[in-house]
Amino acid sequence: MARQQRQRRGSAQSNNASPITLTINGLTHEGRGVAVYDETHGDKQGKKIFVNLALPDEIVMAQITHSKKSFDEADAVSIMTDCQYRQAPFCQHYGVCGGCSLQHLQADAQIAHKQSVLANHLVHHAKVAPDVWLPPLVGDRVAYRTKARLGVRYLARDDELIVGFRARSSNFLTGVADCPILDVRINEHLQALKAILKQLTAKTDITHLEFAAGDEHSQVAMIVRHIKPMSRADQAALVEFCRSVEWQLYLQPKGADSVHRIDAKDLPNTQTVPPVGGLYYHLPDFDLVMECSPLDFTQVNLSVNCQMIKLACELLDLQEGECVLDLFCGLGNFSLPLARMVGQSGQVIGVEGSTQMTKRAEMNAAANGIHHAKFYAQDLTQDFSDEPWVQDVDALLIDPPRAGALEVMAYLGKFNAKRIIYVSCDPATLARDTALIIAQGYRLTHAGVMDMFCHTSHVESIVRFEKS
Repeated sequence: MARQQRQRRGSAQSNNASPITLTINGLTHEGRGVAVYDETHGDKQGKKIFVNLALPDEIVMAQITHSKKSFDEADAVSIMTDCQYRQAPFCQHYGVCGGCSLQHLQADAQIAHKQSVLANHLVHHAKVAPDVWLPPLVGDRVAYRTKARLGVRYLARDDELIVGFRARSSNFLTGVADCPILDVRINEHLQALKAILKQLTAKTDITHLEFAAGDEHSQVAMIVRHIKPMSRADQAALVEFCRSVEWQLYLQPKGADSVHRIDAKDLPNTQTVPPVGGLYYHLPDFDLVMECSPLDFTQVNLSVNCQMIKLACELLDLQEGECVLDLFCGLGNFSLPLARMVGQSGQVIGVEGSTQMTKRAEMNAAANGIHHAKFYAQDLTQDFSDEPWVQDVDALLIDPPRAGALEVMAYLGKFNAKRIIYVSCDPATLARDTALIIAQGYRLTHAGVMDMFCHTSHVESIVRFEKS
């Protein structure tokens, strides 16, 4: 860690100029303070400077880190006048670790900022505002993260093992002794895990650790990514540790298809009905248990996930007997609650690019006694006009990745949905797709943000459209 920190500090301080005084007048979408050089800075007057860890209405001393033609970048080294919404970060690694970027801003102010980012994208890029702004969805703000990927590096020269996240504005790792946003079942054992890893002969061959957990009733799974075969002694040491903390243990020597569990003889099968596999989460509002594998995509903040699903169902205003299409359905996170809403006389069609996830959705439907939901594996970035599931539906739910659902927009006429819910993890692609949806005769009725990734700049949102 020492070597990496020295390298990173050298890069950050490549500009040897003395710190300068700046007045912060805005906040970027990524959460950096914005200032503009005044007349005292000569030919730099009018040039923007983006300042890490600074907030609007603050006067700061800032150290320039990078200078480009159109803007400069800097770190705030001291705050001379505080913003009223500034707070002391609650993590000891904040400012060095790149996992969080907004801990210095009060949580309610964070969500207000994210709402302004969403509004800015919709108004300036889609040229529209919703009829109704929804109250933000807020859940757990600490110990919320049930999925995480941590890097591992052993520095032989210093005899130091680093377990942690990428440093801020760097590809180097920052060692993390305590991460308050991680699920407690993971965080409380990080130091002990690091000690075990350092004892392994394979410590130089381990590159990453991936964690997955369900709700409070579920187990925790750890996947160890290693680039060379691991000895039986090393495996035995990891197995013993995981048993002591009640974790499942998986090894990954190559690609995702090489992941295998090693901590028990009679292994729970994650392909069977819940809760046999040991990883699952409940959706109590819909009397559902969702089984998952440690490789499945699941939401990292389960408290917000429950609220998000309930809100989506309410906004769609589903009636008994209606037909709903769920695109990018994953393991059925939305599909199965939607099936509860339309009843046995209704129908839900779920479409997902991953065959494995489609099978998981089918499994979860059967395990929860839902027989009126059908699932199809289909790459939604490719032509699907001739697929059997392309039909008129009453309602459409779209929950795409960060790239959005551009290719889907051309098919809206084939679905002829009266109501559309779009769940987004990127306001830029949401704004792009919103313009395309409106162009096909829909009205943006509702929009709001969700605090899925509290203390980060990620903006998650949910919007509703209605056929005009």
